[in-house]
Amino acid sequence: MDRTFVIAKPDAVERGLSGEILARFERKGLKLVAAELRTIDAETASKHYEEHKDRPFFGELVAFITRGPALLAVLEGPEDTWKVVRTLMGSTNPRDAAPGTIRGDLGILLTENLVHGSDGPESAEREIGIFFPAL
Repeated sequence: MDRTFVIAKPDAVERGLSGEILARFERKGLKLVAAELRTIDAETASKHYEEHKDRPFFGELVAFITRGPALLAVLEGPEDTWKVVRTLMGSTNPRDAAPGTIRGDLGILLTENLVHGSDGPESAEREIGIFFPAL
């Protein structure tokens, strides 16, 4: 089985959508392996967004993801589970996301786009290691 990492971001938790987001993944047939509601600290957020550290929006990313609780999860499924998750999430900009996707149905703002999913097997492994090191 293949594993990937997902965050229902603070805006999703604030809007009461974290259960809906997880339910969409589970209805697709993915298995929830681990989950935790946690306020991410700045150090962990900086490690998570390390590839963006030299970009002008880095500070905004860290401020957003640390502003309140987020639902962190590890999902398991067949090969390339990360692709399934990314497809269900929809385009990064909710205004461009297709109907039927999480962002297409529930999102409005690019800066508050509800959900993060690993963008490949290497990032899934790295992100799971950051947030769920015991797995």
